[in-house]
Amino acid sequence: MPQFSVEDILVTHLPEKAVRYCFELWRKEPFSFKVSKSRYSKAGDFSARHSGYTITINHDLNPYQFLVTLVHEVAHLRVFKNYGRRVSPHGPEWRNEFRQLMQPLLTTEVFPPALLNHLVVHLQKPKASTFSDVALTTELRQYDSTVSTGIALDHLTEGSLFKLRGRLFKKGALRRTRFYCHEIKTKRKFLIPRLVLVELIQPAII
Repeated sequence: MPQFSVEDILVTHLPEKAVRYCFELWRKEPFSFKVSKSRYSKAGDFSARHSGYTITINHDLNPYQFLVTLVHEVAHLRVFKNYGRRVSPHGPEWRNEFRQLMQPLLTTEVFPPALLNHLVVHLQKPKASTFSDVALTTELRQYDSTVSTGIALDHLTEGSLFKLRGRLFKKGALRRTRFYCHEIKTKRKFLIPRLVLVELIQPAII
């Protein structure tokens, strides 16, 4: 994938009114910023190595989801700088940092009113993954640039066959916010987020 400057990425992927704020976040806490191919298991991630910090975010997120994901990962960076690996990745330190970083963005100049309301509720107790918040994820999808023909994995009955990224799976039992699913070809088990959009191949036989 081509390399772009941080400013290019922000201008391309964020709501206009959030660009300057997020650039300042990067300027104060520099990191290698990469736009990734789509990953069904996560929207973004943060990593810390001897060479420095890296944040990656999926290229196909709509501007509001890209923004929330970016701030989510910057909160990880700040917590890591302050505590290293001594605290839980999504514990109270991260939740407090995420809330503080999001606060200046909680305005209708950045987010549509309906989405802003969901974000305010979400931030009362932020979850490890946005996908875990059904109401927020459903609202965020209203702003996708293309209408998906998929169906949320959550809506399939256990035992249904479905395709994801061209691979065939069988839906298993729910484990917190993800389903155990068996890939038919490899017989391997995967934990797949409940709100991922999939292609139904065959409903479960009841």
